[in-house]
Amino acid sequence: MNAAMAKDEERPSEEFSSGNPLDEPTPPQLASAASTFALLSSPARLHVMWLAAQDAYDVTTLARRAGINVATMSQHLTKLRLAGLINARREGRHHIYTVDDPHIVTLLQQIFAHIAPDGTLAPDPPRRP
Repeated sequence: MNAAMAKDEERPSEEFSSGNPLDEPTPPQLASAASTFALLSSPARLHVMWLAAQDAYDVTTLARRAGINVATMSQHLTKLRLAGLINARREGRHHIYTVDDPHIVTLLQQIFAHIAPDGTLAPDPPRRP
């Protein structure tokens, strides 16, 4: 048995909230999850999601913070909003974008906790006895 297999055996099985822990995801769940991950596969969109999960921003601020132009940012925001991943509200002449879904916020927190600043996978936290 190699070290990776031994490490997997040490980990407790995780239950996913698809109902019964033995239930596999349904085809619609798999398709929706794949679509969500496809949208988040763009570094720019992932950056936007992270920013909007931290605070509320307008398109100009998001574009500046992400280092892209406003037109490109608008396209990213439209895709994310249509997918239900980001919310927009109107404040005067501006649309303000936020991520309010706690599941999406948790997903973003988890992925960035798992990846070190240099892009490598962060080590697992020490196990409690």
